[in-house]
Amino acid sequence: MQLKTARLDFMFIAGIAICVTSSGGCLAQKPDSGVAGTAAQAADAKEWPTFGHDSGGMRFSPLTQINAANVGNLTVAWTYHMKQEGDTAGFGRGPGGPGGPGGRRGRPGGGPPDGAGGPPGGAPGAPGLQPLDQASAQAAAEGIGPPRVATGFSVSEVTPLVIHGVMYIGTPYGRVSALDPTTGKQIWTYKLPSGEPATRGVEYFPGDKQTPPQIVVGTSDAKLFTLDAKTGALNTSFGVNGVVDLNTPEITHNLEEATDGISSPPIMYENLIILGGKTTESGGPGPAGDVRAFDIHTGKLAWTFHSIPQPGEPNYGGWVGESAKYRSGVNVWGLITVDAKRGIAYLPFGAPSGDAFGGDRPGDNLYGTSVVAVDAKTGKYIWHFQLVHHDIWDFDAETPPLLMDVKKDGKTIPAVAVIAKDALLYLLDRTNGKPIYGVEERPVPQSQVPMEKTSPTQPFPVKPEPLARQSMTMADIATVTPELEAACRKLVADNHLELGGPFLPETYNHVRVNFPSEIGGVNWPGGAFNPQLGYYFIYVMDLGQMQGYKDPASGPVKDNIAGTNQFFGRAGPYGSLRPAGRFKDNPSNMPCNQPPWGELVAVNVNTGDIAWKVPLGITENLPADKQKTGRPGIGGPIATASGLVFVGGTDDNRFRAFDAKTGKELWAVKLDAASATVPSTYSGKDGRQYVVVTSAGNPFAAELPTSDAITAFALPKK
Repeated sequence: MQLKTARLDFMFIAGIAICVTSSGGCLAQKPDSGVAGTAAQAADAKEWPTFGHDSGGMRFSPLTQINAANVGNLTVAWTYHMKQEGDTAGFGRGPGGPGGPGGRRGRPGGGPPDGAGGPPGGAPGAPGLQPLDQASAQAAAEGIGPPRVATGFSVSEVTPLVIHGVMYIGTPYGRVSALDPTTGKQIWTYKLPSGEPATRGVEYFPGDKQTPPQIVVGTSDAKLFTLDAKTGALNTSFGVNGVVDLNTPEITHNLEEATDGISSPPIMYENLIILGGKTTESGGPGPAGDVRAFDIHTGKLAWTFHSIPQPGEPNYGGWVGESAKYRSGVNVWGLITVDAKRGIAYLPFGAPSGDAFGGDRPGDNLYGTSVVAVDAKTGKYIWHFQLVHHDIWDFDAETPPLLMDVKKDGKTIPAVAVIAKDALLYLLDRTNGKPIYGVEERPVPQSQVPMEKTSPTQPFPVKPEPLARQSMTMADIATVTPELEAACRKLVADNHLELGGPFLPETYNHVRVNFPSEIGGVNWPGGAFNPQLGYYFIYVMDLGQMQGYKDPASGPVKDNIAGTNQFFGRAGPYGSLRPAGRFKDNPSNMPCNQPPWGELVAVNVNTGDIAWKVPLGITENLPADKQKTGRPGIGGPIATASGLVFVGGTDDNRFRAFDAKTGKELWAVKLDAASATVPSTYSGKDGRQYVVVTSAGNPFAAELPTSDAITAFALPKK
């Protein structure tokens, strides 16, 4: 395939001090402000003070007590059950598969079966519908469904924080709790008046002369508040009577039912709480995806970064007509990271709404599916890199941008690893956004759907190679069992499925299979990094997405919608064909492509090469000699200085440890439910190292929530 010179979507703007060296542009280091700063700066690194362990998201612990020689001896130290007497649960999502592609995040339900016109479904809590928990609602938005099933439990993706001998969690039962991390006993709990704390956890502020240490909480119903870390008391000096309402007119555009709830924990930088929001993925006017910072002392707004450039701002003018007006999506529903030394925040933005059809929004749609670097103190733009142009695949760049050093050609390069659901990993100089190993703009298939105009090219990193499957042919049909092969071949033949890739757009009057699916590839948990090895670790999966469009029942679409922002279903003004959803055999719950269906991958960032990759997960209904297929799911790894990688997430409900250097599986334990989250590890006051993981089910793997457990593992007491 002929390659063009890369159209690199990054830009460097004055307004921050710049230095120039022989290796390129860099930001001048900011002087130490003397402020308490981020949790990771102030707390003991032997604990887990923020979601990514450090503000740059390496998820690397210096602990070595648990190592390759003894990890097989881990036993349960304690289990905490999040659901308390009187707590109620939302509804989980039932098993999915070929069928409706689902609704939009925050507005579950895909609208009428043919997807023709009209707003999709109803919002959670709408009359006649039971609310979904946050994780299940997002899974519904990305094609998991269709039934809602009450199990008595809600899904949690929380990563416990441990600071100064106390563990902090948020629960899907509307609580924030503090635990003793050596026993699991509850110290205090705070019951929210409404909504749930962000499903992935809370943030910690280490305190200063003005405000004592605080737990920072964002909620599903768009509230922000802080709690005294010692007592759990609401900080009433913050905001209005202790609460900041995030649904301001600048965000909601005064639209009825528009809301900007929080699904991921904010991140602290000095005195600032930096956070994004969920918005909606449906077509038509909705809440803005802007990122904001609030003062920890008062709750006052400090700055706003507009996710769609406004007049007078860098990169304004790329949206056609009024397509940007009240456009939703282009939001950070995942995790933000911060280079505390340089004062730079890295914002991973999702796709514009509606994120499966873009005929009304021609162009690249900045900052959709991009990573943007901003001054963490002011929110001023520094540079951006777009991972997907004109995203109609829901490939959201929502994994935490992971900050690391890359050692290449005798130089140490401050780098950031960014990856979207398409599982293409970009290693960039984090001071200016320039690719370290090069990027090529390659021609990709073009849409056949009338009114849709896809980008003629997409960016591909020269190195590393794609971490998950990007294409499919009949030679790749699964042959794990004769029955699976026959069922998958029949699925393709009976429905005249188009195979190919990468970046197959939605097709017209027939169905195609694109890899990866709308849930990846890779999803929000992202990766971990071992600086001793220079290895980046990430859990990937190979799932395909069946999708195709047709004219609505009213006949061919004739109106020119380019440059507008109208209320549409998932397919825009078109209808959705069947089959739709994951490319798999539903009765056996096995994908129709050859395994592995899930892998743990290690990338040597100093060479750009894959160091190793191993199947992650087993298919238990297969014979023992065929079970090691890898399994899909959502979860993220952590790494330790003793050369271990811990990871859950697979739909076989296992939690595992691997040798970081070789990828050898060293330990596995079956939990009572899948772990759709990132674990954490810490040293307790008793001197023992603990590894803790939440296991409450995985809606992204079409699982129902069946548990409320947080489990800590440790070596036996001597």
